[in-house]
Amino acid sequence: MVVTMIVAMIWIRKDQKRQIHRALKSTETSLKEHSRREAEVLTRSARMLTREETDRLRVEIENAIGAESEEIRQREKRLEERESLLDRQLQSLLENEKQLQQKQATVHQLETDLSDKLGAAEILVAENKEALSKITGMSPDDAREQLFEIIGDETKMEASQISKAIVDGAKDHAEEKARRIIGLAIQRYSGEHTYEATTATISLNGDEEIKGRIIGREGRNVRAFEMATGVTVLIDDTPNTVVLSGFDPIKRAIARESMSRLVKDGRIHPTRIEEVVSKVTEENDYNLANVGEEAAQRAGVSTLSQDVLSVLGKLRYRSSYSQNVLAHSVEVAHLMGLLAAEIGLDVSKAKRIGLLHDIGKAMSEEAEGPHAIVGGDFLKRHNEPEDVVNGVASHHGEVPYDFIWGVLVSAADAISASRPGARSETMTAYLQRFKNLERIGASFDGVEKCYAVQAGRELRIIVNPKKISDEESYDLARQIARKIEDELQYPGQIRVTMVRENRFVEYAK
Repeated sequence: MVVTMIVAMIWIRKDQKRQIHRALKSTETSLKEHSRREAEVLTRSARMLTREETDRLRVEIENAIGAESEEIRQREKRLEERESLLDRQLQSLLENEKQLQQKQATVHQLETDLSDKLGAAEILVAENKEALSKITGMSPDDAREQLFEIIGDETKMEASQISKAIVDGAKDHAEEKARRIIGLAIQRYSGEHTYEATTATISLNGDEEIKGRIIGREGRNVRAFEMATGVTVLIDDTPNTVVLSGFDPIKRAIARESMSRLVKDGRIHPTRIEEVVSKVTEENDYNLANVGEEAAQRAGVSTLSQDVLSVLGKLRYRSSYSQNVLAHSVEVAHLMGLLAAEIGLDVSKAKRIGLLHDIGKAMSEEAEGPHAIVGGDFLKRHNEPEDVVNGVASHHGEVPYDFIWGVLVSAADAISASRPGARSETMTAYLQRFKNLERIGASFDGVEKCYAVQAGRELRIIVNPKKISDEESYDLARQIARKIEDELQYPGQIRVTMVRENRFVEYAK
């Protein structure tokens, strides 16, 4: 029984091995078939990819060959054009060379003829000189000197008369041009600034310790303040005083108000400085529009845009020879209204132009050019009428007077600027101008006495009648006026009066 079971088990195991062997063989066959099919698929795919890549490369190569061929054809075409151009230029050069040779031959012939004629002329001149010397009994040098002296005197007198006639004829235009040049020089920009015009003083109310807090540790507060405001802080030994220095009057006003608030508050550090300066700047921008609106109300002008009012308010911080430009603009507006009423023009438009005529001065750092043209361009961008823009732009003569308003603005501007008390100078500058006027007048030969009168508005000169004639007096006055314009700076104009006294003495015997 046991042997039977063992035999059965052995047979079962052999049968299992046969089954496993058949299964393995079947699997191997399946794998080979699967591998064969995959190999065929891959082979077909590779052939297709190879065929596609070959087609793509063939197309690219054909395209490249075509582009290269086209470029070669273009180059050949350009070379042919250049060769044709060079041929034409060469032909032109040959023709020019031929013409040049012909001209050179002509010039050579002319030079030969000229040399012959010059030789003949020199012989004739020598013969004439010899004959003239025999007739007059004078040497050629003496005759030449006498002739030049006569011609020089006559020419000088004629030149003086012609100069006087020309200047008299252009007097009106010259006066207008002088006002324009002076206005540009002293109002638009000044190279030198006085102390009062560039500084602001802050009082510390007896608290000297606040100076240390203003300076801060290693100067950080001062640096932060200067960076935020754009002005310079000057702290010295002067008691209870801090000085703010800067050329921009608006920045200086913002810095002054900011420093006053910081001193009053007592908290001074970089963050607080930035907060205060930012707040004061916002308030100032808002106040500029209010200031412009108040000025427009005083002048009787309405319907101005907010941007125009803001820029107009900036004129509050501008001055010309201590005359406030905003007050000057309001005054010109009233004068324009009076002038317009007298000649029957639109009073409201005249006031509008008068108020806005100097608005370009508020943008002196923002735009280049004369302030009248800058102001006209600004108003044009803000849709002001054409006659208003031209009246503002032409009031100093930089652009033509297309309307009468430019002439009226020039007159009203001159009236406002030249009235007594409108503008002032320091006593030192006033006296120095007197000395410079008399120095310039006395520097010319023939001047006996020189006096600056009429508060420096007139230079009165007395000349020696034996050295200076009437015609020469006019020329001398013009030379002195030109030298004053070149060397001095002054408001308005200076009159040069030349006095030449003739004395006729006779004795009765």
